[in-house]
Amino acid sequence: MATATVQASALASRLAQDVDAAFPDLVLAFQDRLYSGIRTYVGAAEAEDVTQETFIRVHKALHSYEASRIEALALSGWIWTIALNLCRNWFRTRSRRPKSVQLSFDRADTASVESEALDTAMLDEWRERLASLPPPQRDAVVLRHVVGLSYREIAAATDRPEGTTKTDVSRGLAALRRVLSQEESS
Repeated sequence: MATATVQASALASRLAQDVDAAFPDLVLAFQDRLYSGIRTYVGAAEAEDVTQETFIRVHKALHSYEASRIEALALSGWIWTIALNLCRNWFRTRSRRPKSVQLSFDRADTASVESEALDTAMLDEWRERLASLPPPQRDAVVLRHVVGLSYREIAAATDRPEGTTKTDVSRGLAALRRVLSQEESS
């Protein structure tokens, strides 16, 4: 994890010098973990849009910051703050709209469709389990165990003390264990 911190610091320095030149490297460095974490919140269909919107907002923000501010950024935590806010906005917007059904008939390989349906069903089950957690615990668990952020990065992303973040992860995992235990006994 120390190597990732050094790389993020070097990337922040490059962004401070020239946002447009270094931005593609920022996208490459964060896109996979960001998409994976966001997908845990909003599902596969919307995760690409929310990830893209996160990078758009990051780019706009970087252009409005002075070089010294960019260089001082803890990139991972800062980017996840933006992503979490967009996920929360997505939930708010979704709660105001009726549910829609998406049909897809353009796949020839039925085994692939069945496998994808199974993966989607599993992700939906986990999304429901995570949704049962209070938001601070859900955010901490996802950022720690899905995205792989350090406690310090999670604390920065959620604007909570590092010790509280550790407690949120611990309590969130305990609650998920209880949910799984209840599901198994049913």
